[in-house]
Amino acid sequence: MMERRMDAALLVLFLVHLATTLEVPLDLPQPPTITHQSPKDYIIDPRENIIIHCEAKGKPHPSFSWTRNGTHFDIDEDPNVTLKPHSGTLVVDISRAKAEHYECVYQCTARNKHGTAVSNNIVVQQSRSPLWSKEKVKPFIVQEGVSMVLPCRPPAGLPPPIIFWMDNNFQRLPQSSRVSQSLNGDLYFSNVLREDSRNDYICYARFPYTQTIQQKQPITVKVLNQDPADERKPTFLIPTGPTSSKMVLRGQVLEMECIAEGLLTPDVSWTKVSGDLPAKRTSFLHYQKTLRIVDVSESDAGDYRCTARNRLGSAHHVIHVTVKAAPYWISGAPRNLVLAPGESGVLTCRASGTPKPSVSWAMNGIPIENSPKDFSRKVEDDTIIFTDVQTGSSAVYQCNVSNDYGYLLSNAFVNVLSEPPRVLTQANKVYQVIKNHQALIDCASFGSPIPKITWFKDSRSSTLDGDPYILHDNGTLEIHVAQARNSGKYTCVARNILGIYENHIYLEVKEPTRILKQPEYKVVQMGKSVVFECKVKHDLSLTPTMTWLKDDGELPDDERLIVDSDSLTITDVTENDAGVYTCIMNTTLDHDSASAELTVVEATTPAVVYERPDPPTDLELTDQKKRSVQLTWIPGDEHNSPIQKFLIQYEDSLHHRGHWHNLTEVPGTRTTAHLKLSPYIHYTFRVLAVNAVDFSRPSFPSRVVKTDPAAPDENPTGVQGFGTEHDNLVISWKPLSGLQSNGPGLHYRVMWRQKVVDSDWTTVTVANNSKFVVSGTPTFVPYELKVQAVNDHGAGPEPAIAHGYSGEDLPVAAPDNVQAVLLNSTLAEVHWDPVPFKLIRGHLKGYKVYYWRERSLHKHNPHLVENQILTFSGNHTRRMLPGLHPFSLYSFNVRVFNGKGEGPPSPTLQFDTPEGVPGVPTSLLVTNPNLDSLTLEWSPPHDRNGRITGYTLKYQPVNNSNELGPVEELALPANETSVTLLNLKYSTRYKFYLNAKTVSGAGPAISQEAVTVLDEVRPANPFGNVSSSPGEDGTLISWEYWGPEQNVYVEYVVNSEGEGEEEWQKELVNGTQNVMLKRLKGGLSYRVRLVAKGHHDQPLHLSDELLVSVPAVASRQVDIATQGWFIGLMCAIALLILILLIICFIQRNKGGKYPVKEKEDAHTDPEFQPMKDEDCTFGEYSDNEDHKPLKGSRTPSNGTVKRDDSDDSLVDYGEGGDGQFNEDGSFIGQYSGKSASKETAEGHESSEAPSPINAMNSLNSFV
Repeated sequence: MMERRMDAALLVLFLVHLATTLEVPLDLPQPPTITHQSPKDYIIDPRENIIIHCEAKGKPHPSFSWTRNGTHFDIDEDPNVTLKPHSGTLVVDISRAKAEHYECVYQCTARNKHGTAVSNNIVVQQSRSPLWSKEKVKPFIVQEGVSMVLPCRPPAGLPPPIIFWMDNNFQRLPQSSRVSQSLNGDLYFSNVLREDSRNDYICYARFPYTQTIQQKQPITVKVLNQDPADERKPTFLIPTGPTSSKMVLRGQVLEMECIAEGLLTPDVSWTKVSGDLPAKRTSFLHYQKTLRIVDVSESDAGDYRCTARNRLGSAHHVIHVTVKAAPYWISGAPRNLVLAPGESGVLTCRASGTPKPSVSWAMNGIPIENSPKDFSRKVEDDTIIFTDVQTGSSAVYQCNVSNDYGYLLSNAFVNVLSEPPRVLTQANKVYQVIKNHQALIDCASFGSPIPKITWFKDSRSSTLDGDPYILHDNGTLEIHVAQARNSGKYTCVARNILGIYENHIYLEVKEPTRILKQPEYKVVQMGKSVVFECKVKHDLSLTPTMTWLKDDGELPDDERLIVDSDSLTITDVTENDAGVYTCIMNTTLDHDSASAELTVVEATTPAVVYERPDPPTDLELTDQKKRSVQLTWIPGDEHNSPIQKFLIQYEDSLHHRGHWHNLTEVPGTRTTAHLKLSPYIHYTFRVLAVNAVDFSRPSFPSRVVKTDPAAPDENPTGVQGFGTEHDNLVISWKPLSGLQSNGPGLHYRVMWRQKVVDSDWTTVTVANNSKFVVSGTPTFVPYELKVQAVNDHGAGPEPAIAHGYSGEDLPVAAPDNVQAVLLNSTLAEVHWDPVPFKLIRGHLKGYKVYYWRERSLHKHNPHLVENQILTFSGNHTRRMLPGLHPFSLYSFNVRVFNGKGEGPPSPTLQFDTPEGVPGVPTSLLVTNPNLDSLTLEWSPPHDRNGRITGYTLKYQPVNNSNELGPVEELALPANETSVTLLNLKYSTRYKFYLNAKTVSGAGPAISQEAVTVLDEVRPANPFGNVSSSPGEDGTLISWEYWGPEQNVYVEYVVNSEGEGEEEWQKELVNGTQNVMLKRLKGGLSYRVRLVAKGHHDQPLHLSDELLVSVPAVASRQVDIATQGWFIGLMCAIALLILILLIICFIQRNKGGKYPVKEKEDAHTDPEFQPMKDEDCTFGEYSDNEDHKPLKGSRTPSNGTVKRDDSDDSLVDYGEGGDGQFNEDGSFIGQYSGKSASKETAEGHESSEAPSPINAMNSLNSFV
């Protein structure tokens, strides 16, 4: 077992690069991929239709089926359930059914001929908002100073309700460190005060899905002060005892609470005993009583201490937190594999969790241990290794990772394709970038095998694979710093063994946008005008847009502000115009901005003008020494802006006349500087002053200071030695600058010697250069090197020793003792002895193994030579040869290579790979299907990989729901290519699997499906008993069908004689054996036939044509006004209207305008007014009801609320469904006024729950 795992690891090491995750274009064959599904825990609104999502893509487009509670869900049998067209999404119409009947576990399956993908288990539950349980609430009578807990105990809803406490006027009850709500909704008092007495403590529960609010009966609290409690130190109300424990799942929210009682009110604090609290993920709620940590990780496990403290003492409680983890991906879910025939790849399902999760695999929805055996597939725990895959082995693999706290289910397909390359990036696409910015040019491609991407520019003289170009794995070409010369036409070439594809892309490098003249700081008097200039340079091919901002906001809408193309003018300046003005120049690619401040002063005072300082004057040089001098100056006028610093510059008139260089800076408070000087320089100094506005003009130059020459202070850096030929040594270095030379006549003393004991130094003098070539050196020997700077006044310090090698030459020897060890039929290990260092004659780069397949050892396979090279960097003496063909003769040799090239090959050796498992049989055909038998014919595998010893045939029946029956198995001899199966069930679909065997085992299977026919006379026609019958809505066509094809449809055409035949019309059939044709016209005859369509390469199956005559429909275009029945009906209606008018007239004249009954109704007690739909007024409210939800909620008996029946829920009076309450349940929004006026209805006792009419009128206070 360990050897097999080792082999797998080696294969992964060498072959995993052959496969990658690619997005397969939808026009290519591919297994299904589920693109959208409902969440695992799916809570539905019971008032709306249930929609369970399942969307998938694939080629051909997948078909869908569902299971419910683990068994097949026949959607056609349930009239309330429909499937969305071209989708797997279920829609349940609950207008004719109860939502609870559909509370089940659902799973969607998407399948096509290439594989089957499955969704998660979707647990559907309806949201619930149950009523409060019936209870009699007794008043709380307590002494002042004691603690108290008011229970809420809301009904358990799904999801749980949001709890909040309010008073009789719908005002939130104030909370503090003394009074706060716990996580379970109870209201805790650390100590009670006399002002806590009231009779309207009301707990509300808001159920978010149904947007309903339930309320508890009001609680009365009476605080006595006859015997007030004494001051006491804190004790905890919750949790109890010195310690407690809590378990939380990774990624969830951890909430811990400590509520203490005491007098004075205690303060609560939190610490972590075993470390620090995670600052970025920690928050404190409810006045420090609740500790909340979001996105919990394993590091959050440990002991947490809460401390309650007042001046009389403290109390402590330790909560031990354990963190468990539902499974989570370590490196992402398994990714789809696209492989070419013969390639290899790996599916990895790597997840973690606490406790450690178990991993199981399935193929096409069937546990992998029950799937057909495939020797190209090896399962190793959380990894499946595929080697030498073949066409037809595409499938979808499911990885299920689970532990006690959840599961992860992921689909990943293996799609075996042979596809020439294509480039997916739009042709002739133009990329525009700004100069000196990064440029990324895309070349998204697809192909199988994976295409290799190469780039060319303009003339295509060479590939773009070096500086400044970087080629990314996804084909993108990067230019890190784009320049104008990088503009032009680029060609992206995608190439694999099946073809080549080119795409042209254009890059335009644009000049950056720059502000040349920035707006300047301005001080202006009120009433005056001011102009801010902003002149910009930009690429002429880009359209610029100038925008001005004031204080980072939009300019005021004021006609006094005039914006021109390069300026902003403000006329008649006011005090409000003061601020910071910013000009922004935008193009489609970049932007630039600059700001300036405007200060507005009173018109009566002279304006303060801020300008750049005047240049310093009177530069004086004193205290001159060999390497230093003292410089002093007098500052110029500051112009109302203090000088921030002085910049000192120098000119070297000896070496760089006319060029000024920055030397040093000093603070603006100083007027002197001590300057360090270098030898052999003719210095002239000048000084510039800097304030908040700008630099001053330079001062007048100082007098010239000449320093004397001296020997160099330093030697060249970067000394190295290398060879460009096999008999030379190139010594190079970085030369000194003119400032570093310290004097005239700079040259270099170059020294070298072989790195052997007692070797003498060879010295040459080199003019001011950067390299020297030593000729006639032995090949590749080590040297010690030194380079010393020298001028007319002496030599520099003793140089450090550097090391290098003379030039390389090709190796002169091949590896010895070369041999090959076969590990299995596709993997060999090559051994060799290393080549001695002296014979390599250069830096050892590695070894190359040349190997090729001479021929197959099987007589039926052609002679084929495949040259391959494996390069191994470094000093290795053994390496693997992966991907060998079984049962083949291979030749190989090994060569060493250095920086110059390869050495001679070792003697060519040969080895035979042992037999392996054969490939998939070339074909499998079903012929002669009869009532209880059929014949299978096949062709041997193309890749036999050994001597075929026989075949294994497995077959099993398949029912209408695609469930597989028991498997039968037959062993067949190697010389047979057909078999007839007898005693099969009639009219039954069978699935057949056939694979070949060698001595190494069985190869992958080819599969086929067929049906035993019911009618032996015409076995090629899968249709029978085709008939028609007239119906109310059309003509019903019925038939019997026993074929394997899923795509069945009806075609019909008008039966015309002598004329040109019309096109056949098509009517799709959804898995049934009858269809109603509604578009047939009366009085015509039609020819009708049934069609069964299989794969694109299989012929159509047609039924016998059926002649259907549709009877003519009598014309209904009759003048109805002349019909006797119509005239009689009109007379009767006129008579009835006349009688009704007479009765209304008599009733109206019997009494006054306002009958007594109406007046009595108008004075009915408002407590018992029914709610009227047309004006949304309230009705029927009684204090004697057992359950009291908020008035008007109208909760039905099943605990839910129909949205269209809830006429007066609190939810309806806000700004919208979800926006009416904060997270703590408090109301937000305003009364939207469902009725223009509402009467106030009040109860008889102050302790009753508040009237909903009062509630509505008071909503404005909860914004």
